[in-house]
Amino acid sequence: MEIQRKVYREDHEQFRDTAQRFFERECLPRQADWDRAGRVDRETWRKAGREGLLCTSIPVEYGGGGGDFGHAAVLAEAQSSCGVSGLGFGLHSEIIAPYILRLGTEEQKRKWLPAICAGESILAIAMSEPSGGSDLKAMRTSARREGDEYVINGAKTFISNGLNCDLILLACKTDPQAGAKGVSLILVEAERAGFRRGRKLEKVGLHAADTAELFFDDVRVPVGNLLGEENQGFKYLMQELAQERLLMAVAAASKLEWLLGLTIEYVKQRKAFDQTVWDFQNTKFKLADIKAQAVATRLLVDHYIGEHMARKLTLQEAAIAKLYSTEAMWKAVDDMVQMHGGYGYMVEYPIARAFIDLRYQRIAGGASEVMRELIARKL
Repeated sequence: MEIQRKVYREDHEQFRDTAQRFFERECLPRQADWDRAGRVDRETWRKAGREGLLCTSIPVEYGGGGGDFGHAAVLAEAQSSCGVSGLGFGLHSEIIAPYILRLGTEEQKRKWLPAICAGESILAIAMSEPSGGSDLKAMRTSARREGDEYVINGAKTFISNGLNCDLILLACKTDPQAGAKGVSLILVEAERAGFRRGRKLEKVGLHAADTAELFFDDVRVPVGNLLGEENQGFKYLMQELAQERLLMAVAAASKLEWLLGLTIEYVKQRKAFDQTVWDFQNTKFKLADIKAQAVATRLLVDHYIGEHMARKLTLQEAAIAKLYSTEAMWKAVDDMVQMHGGYGYMVEYPIARAFIDLRYQRIAGGASEVMRELIARKL
């Protein structure tokens, strides 16, 4: 018996159809070009904006879709279940844009959000640094106030959307002696003098996702580019992490279901030793285990989607969702590669693409070890 999902409304499912058609029509045919270029072309961003696939939860008055987290989750599921990889839409729309909506002044929101929702202005968030990773206490990038300006100096690395970005949500120290309590969030336009992009980073997978180093050398921005209050950035970042981690769990659950379906189809057709791979008991038992994991993951993730839509999701619950779903998916992907034999190592097969693309999920948004620590604190 398949699961009867109850977390989504009819308008969510209608939106899923729109998203699925977009990914199949506009993205899948361009995937190979994006992989070679190391980035998604900007026209696809603008098309996504025109079709209402960016910033689905931003109010209509700022150019967004006026929806809720359910629309964002459906979009993540649609992308995960069609084989498209490397798009930065989710980061742009559901992780960074909400900072501007929640913390920005009315002037800031009206200045930046319409172009962001239209795909004309692409967002990046810059936290990780070469020396300290995402350890905010060890952050060295600084913003020194001089009159009505901040003067920014420092370097960031592993920045998604780093090559395409037009506007950067920068985490930096406005009080270098205060540790995490001295962090502020400042919006930096990419055309500012002193800002430059470093090399495109060569990743194991997700080749279409533009990931770069960013450098700030005496970059001057108006004090009006401060987002929220000075020295409150660490608190703001912690408040948004639950949604980021839940989105990763949503994507993992859908990817696991999609890959399981493809693998079942493959083993029932592939012959070995005068029978199909499906005919081996080991194959059936492995797939039965993966099916059980997929169902458990789906039920857990759907529960937490509902909790988040009701504004009840906690940091610990988001950590549980991310840890369980990404670990389950990774173990299952490894087993399914094995069932494909040599073809499982060929990038033309979706299972091989998944193997190299999805390893990052146990690291990004907080490594699995960090999730375990967060869960353990509440035991």
